[in-house]
Amino acid sequence: MEDKEQITLEYIVKSSPAILYNRLSTPSGLSEWFADNVNNKKGIYSFFWDGSEEQAKMIGKKQDEYIKFRWLADEEEGNDYFFEFRIVVDPLTKEVALNITDFVEPDEVEEATALWDTQVEDLLTLLGS
Repeated sequence: MEDKEQITLEYIVKSSPAILYNRLSTPSGLSEWFADNVNNKKGIYSFFWDGSEEQAKMIGKKQDEYIKFRWLADEEEGNDYFFEFRIVVDPLTKEVALNITDFVEPDEVEEATALWDTQVEDLLTLLGS
């Protein structure tokens, strides 16, 4: 199996870090833009899309700064791949950016980027950004 490629995408968000973090870290917040439904049981998040389910372990977080997940399938295979939502505030302008890091198959970079763009567009609409 080929190694996955790391991608990092940045989106400017007109929202406070606290409000944005809530949409990135809670099952109810994630259900509004990332998946059809999300549940969390003891740090294992279940994401539901069109009748399918994927599970991820929350492997790191810091309030209003970042949350990091690893798909259980990757963990079972011994892979260190993850996806992370990181909130970055420019110290001068106070502009808020959402940086998303993900690992994708090399031939799926464009498709994955387009999917993130669509999902983040839903998030921005939700935030009125």
